[in-house]
Amino acid sequence: MHPMLNTAIKAARRAATVINRASFDLDRVIVTEKNHKDFVTDVDQAAEQEIIGVLSKAYPDHAFLAEESGASKNNHDEAEYCWIIDPLDGTTNFMHGFPQYCISIALAQRGVITQGVIYDPVRNDLFTATKGAGAYLNEKRIRVTKLDRIANALLSTGYQAGNAKALDEYLKMYGIMAERSHGVRRPGSAALDLAYVASGRLDGFYEKGLKPWDIAAGALMVTEAGGIVGEFSGESDYLYKGDIIAASPKIFGQMVGLLTPFA
Repeated sequence: MHPMLNTAIKAARRAATVINRASFDLDRVIVTEKNHKDFVTDVDQAAEQEIIGVLSKAYPDHAFLAEESGASKNNHDEAEYCWIIDPLDGTTNFMHGFPQYCISIALAQRGVITQGVIYDPVRNDLFTATKGAGAYLNEKRIRVTKLDRIANALLSTGYQAGNAKALDEYLKMYGIMAERSHGVRRPGSAALDLAYVASGRLDGFYEKGLKPWDIAAGALMVTEAGGIVGEFSGESDYLYKGDIIAASPKIFGQMVGLLTPFA
């Protein structure tokens, strides 16, 4: 296992200790609304501090792009290494005690994602990936499904709270995909959805308006597990645009065909 991946795993487990401890007494969690229906808790912030603490101690020259603290001062175009961090993906789920959330950590080297960790502290599921070396769940190799017809596919999606137009578009997409597939789920954690596509628990995932920390690690896992990740048009500039489709190869093509009008 790559040493940088090992360090990311250590950081994820340290954050999980904070999250698990807080999950036993949710009434004491301090919640702040960042934007409309977009919440942050003191647990998000404490978990992020743990992650950055572990990574910065091991790699003091590395840059960071984290959901709560933003970009570090040394995060610029010339930075060779940048850690992309979501300390608690699925905050709303966590706040309600709904057990679908995770920690997501990715490493970009000169803009290319090379390492990824997604850790589900509820199920103790550790998803990892290294560029060119495959994707794993609890140290066992994982692959996307071999399904070839979207009519038999179980898909997942998400919705970022916004204006009425965005909601209308989401509902139109949901109607199309629900009718054409075996089913569509909205679990509430994009990073975990991507890990589930990589491990074959889901056949595909789509969502608009995501941030790099939501998708960086999971996108690497999907591609290393034999899947394809792209924008709604099928192009590859999804990481910073935030509109993403991820699926097994044959399902990906069919999803692009249905979702291109929404690109």
